[in-house]
Amino acid sequence: MGMGEWSDGYWMSSDGLRLHYRDYPGKSSRPPIICIPGLTRNARDFEGVAARLAGDWRMICVDLRGRGESAQAKESASYVPLAYVQDIEALIAELALDRFVLFGTSLGGLITMLLAYAGSERIAAALLNDIGPVLDSSGLDRIRSYVGRSQSWPTWLHAARFLHEAQGDIYPDWDMDQWLVYAKRLCRLTASGRITFDYDMRIAEPFRNADGAAGFDLWPAFRSLAGIPSLVVRGGLSDLLSDSTIEAMKAENPELESVVVPRAGHAPTLDEPEAQAAIDRLLTRVKP
Repeated sequence: MGMGEWSDGYWMSSDGLRLHYRDYPGKSSRPPIICIPGLTRNARDFEGVAARLAGDWRMICVDLRGRGESAQAKESASYVPLAYVQDIEALIAELALDRFVLFGTSLGGLITMLLAYAGSERIAAALLNDIGPVLDSSGLDRIRSYVGRSQSWPTWLHAARFLHEAQGDIYPDWDMDQWLVYAKRLCRLTASGRITFDYDMRIAEPFRNADGAAGFDLWPAFRSLAGIPSLVVRGGLSDLLSDSTIEAMKAENPELESVVVPRAGHAPTLDEPEAQAAIDRLLTRVKP
């Protein structure tokens, strides 16, 4: 396989859903990197990261239930963090992974903290992308305002233009080529030839009702990363993760490096030079 090529992997959830991941090959002497995307996103979110790291590192990029090529939940009530954690635990068991690195963007970082809480000795390193144990209400309100609103477009360019108009303040410096890449990560082509978001609109139901994205205190979960090489990436324009939360996180965990990606909101793509350099520093801290 060339760089950036993957095979499709599948596993079963405890409630009988067939879930999907992209498996990029890497050196078997190193723990694999499990990449967990944000609320409305999927395995394609990590295409850039995987193209750069695969070969050296095995990359397991998951589609959470209801996203990408994973099955949709029977009940929307299972679109909650604890169910996602159980799904990832089933994958870890299926692949018999005893040690792994976790890269989690937004909701994926929340899942990363909860996986550490369930057993931190397995985690060789952790990346939290624009997420911490405190979620700013302005960011949550913005996400609530758009998640689960169905849209469709006749062409990829129409989708890219819509996203540019809707989210231009998150990535103010992007050109249309970058918006097209983003559209293809976030959306899919339907059987009827329209472009639409690549997630089950029902993921919004539990999220809209929750007070906060988790509904419980995340500090004990974050503290489980103590002693583990860790990185938090913050978008300089983020409305979900504040500087003051990062300062509180670093006070709790001296092992935590923080880096800011300027001119990016929630969340950085991790393809930015500042994020790439910080990821490389993190991975040099992984013990074989």
